[in-house]
Amino acid sequence: MREAFGKRLADAVSTRGPLCAGVDPHPSLLRDWGLATDASGLERFALTATEAIAEHVAVLKPQSAFFEAHGAAGIAVLQRVIGLAGEAGALVLLDVKRGDIGSTMAAYASAYLGEGSPLAADAITVSPYLGFDSLEPALRQAEATGRGVFVLARTSNPEGERVQRADAGGGRTVAQSVIDAAALRNAGTAPMGHVGVVVGATNEPGQVELTRLNGPILAPGFGAQGATVRDLPLVFGDALPRVLPATSRALLRHGPDPAALRAAVLSVTDQLSQLLG
Repeated sequence: MREAFGKRLADAVSTRGPLCAGVDPHPSLLRDWGLATDASGLERFALTATEAIAEHVAVLKPQSAFFEAHGAAGIAVLQRVIGLAGEAGALVLLDVKRGDIGSTMAAYASAYLGEGSPLAADAITVSPYLGFDSLEPALRQAEATGRGVFVLARTSNPEGERVQRADAGGGRTVAQSVIDAAALRNAGTAPMGHVGVVVGATNEPGQVELTRLNGPILAPGFGAQGATVRDLPLVFGDALPRVLPATSRALLRHGPDPAALRAAVLSVTDQLSQLLG
C-alpha cells in the first residue's frame, strides 16, 4: 500500500522543489520542434520532454487532450509518458479535468486512479461544476489508493471569472465554496490532504482564502501566461509553501535539445528555491 498522496507530494517537493512541469504536445510546439503533427511527432515530442525533465521535477503534468487527439496511438504514448515519469521519480498529475455524476464519474475514477489501470496517475484534475459532491467517487478512489485530485476553483482563464466569482451565498464566491469543501475533506490530515485545488497564479491577491485548505494548490498561469516568481507570494500569501507553480510552454519552447530543456527546468527551480528560502 503506497503512502498517502499528501505525504508523497510533500516528500517530492522537499527533494526537488515545487515546480509542476507540463507536457502539452500542442501542434504549434511540435512544428516549432520540426516535428510532424501526427502520432509519430507526438511520440517524439512527449518522450523527449519527459526523459529530459521528469527526473528534475516533483510533478509532471501531461495534458491528456493533446494525446487523445491522436486516438489509440496517442493514448499509447500517454501510457509511456506516465510510466517513464514514474520511473524517473516524478509524481504524475494527469490533466483531464473530468466531471460527471454517478457511475460515469466512478468509471473515470477507475480509469485514472484505479489500481492496475494503464492510465492510472498519481493525481488528476477534476471539475466540480456538476456539484462538489458529484466528485465523491474520485475522492474516495484517490484516498483508497494513495492518490490525489485537484479540483478546479479559481482558474487562470478569464472566461471562468463570471462563474467562479459568482455569489454562492453566505458571503462566499463559487470558487471559495469549492475551496472550503476541499478543506473539509482534508481536515486533520498531516502533512496535507489528498484534495488539492486549482487556483491561477494570474489572479489578483485576495480573491480566495486558502489558509484552511490543508492541501496542495496547483497554480497555472506561471510562465507563458504572464505570472512570474515574484507574483506568487502576492497571490498566495501564507499558502505559498503548498503551491505548485505550473508551466509548460515556457519550458517546452527550449526543445528539442534535451540539455536546453533541463537547463530551463533547473533555472526555474533555482528561482523558486530562492523565493522559498
